[in-house]
Amino acid sequence: MGAPESLHATRRQRATPSERAAALVPEFARRAVINDRDNRLPLENIADLHAAGLLGLTVPASAGGFGGGLADAVAVVSAVSRGDASTALLLSLHYQWQAAIARSPRWPAHLRHAIGHEAATEPALINALRVEPELGTPVRGGLPATRARRVEGGWRISGRKVYSSGAALLRHAVVWAAAEVDGALLTGYFLLPMSAAGITLVPTWDHLGMRATVSDDVILDEVFVPADHAVDLRPPEAWAAPDALIASWNPVLIAAAYAGIPEAARDWLVGWLNGRTPSNLGAPLSSLYRFQTVVGEIEGLIAVNRRLLAHFALEFDAADQDGLDEPAEADGGRPDPGLGRSGKLLPPTDAGLVKHAVTGNAIRALELAVEAAGNPALMRANPLERLHRDVLCSRIHSPQNDMILTQAGRLALGLC
Repeated sequence: MGAPESLHATRRQRATPSERAAALVPEFARRAVINDRDNRLPLENIADLHAAGLLGLTVPASAGGFGGGLADAVAVVSAVSRGDASTALLLSLHYQWQAAIARSPRWPAHLRHAIGHEAATEPALINALRVEPELGTPVRGGLPATRARRVEGGWRISGRKVYSSGAALLRHAVVWAAAEVDGALLTGYFLLPMSAAGITLVPTWDHLGMRATVSDDVILDEVFVPADHAVDLRPPEAWAAPDALIASWNPVLIAAAYAGIPEAARDWLVGWLNGRTPSNLGAPLSSLYRFQTVVGEIEGLIAVNRRLLAHFALEFDAADQDGLDEPAEADGGRPDPGLGRSGKLLPPTDAGLVKHAVTGNAIRALELAVEAAGNPALMRANPLERLHRDVLCSRIHSPQNDMILTQAGRLALGLC
């Protein structure tokens, strides 16, 4: 497959990345019905995103990408979500890791460039494999059971990861593991080619919603990676302060992956209300004040979400003065990956509160649409039924609501 037109070149063209994404929405929505029913990865959607030059959005221009910031990523992910939230979620994870890798002085420069160039020129996704059966999500603390041991020329990694979104689609994965180095226990990330021997995908994904993410289990059995693929190992206590970029990009892009769902629901509801004329009314349902009020409330929730996401993303990008400049190496005076030269990035607490508000509004909007439509909304053939199942999944993504609110409360109380 040939390389897509460089996203960097699209800066000089009329169509913005978000406009290119919006053009894909009708076809993504059509496929979403089939992929949800069959628990099937959105293979064609990823190919279309590649052809549109969108997989390299958050890759530096030096690696062939667009060099986009959080605002660019939010705009594209939100647009894709209107067609298929599962595809939007996979894209959001890919974008945040591409941006984090590109800015990290802890990753070897040749790997940073290779991973970025791959996304800019091929239909290649990346994501992290972090969650484990016993550990759960690492954001709540604890050591991974996945272990890496040194061998000649590199490392052997063994363990089991769960809820591995899009695992079968990934070209590379960033694996959270523990390793003993010179008698000390370190934790951190290993870059894993998903084509490596010893990787088994276990089809465990049979979820209520977001079914096309196919977040299966991944078993790693003595998987070899080269020595330089141990890209960021630290003592466990050194991970107490989160990466400044991931801590903000992750919750905001997760929220964006769900933000398009109420827009799709609104579109269906508006069409249904305008097209349905009960015999006892003699006019479309849209003529009734009750339904006008419901649609107005949904529209208000959508408008608030759009503005929250866009405002936070633009403000974050303005504070992130480094952008996607090539970072210095780890010993070159820039110890905090993702932290701009201003040192004034927005607090991650704000990003969590954006996720809390946006996903809560999205769920409420779907509840209103389902209640307004009544029985038709719960029929499997109705888009609202799938959209409702998908939006409910927004509650389970880290950071979860209890963590967001506890952190905000402790900060307000002066306890942290």
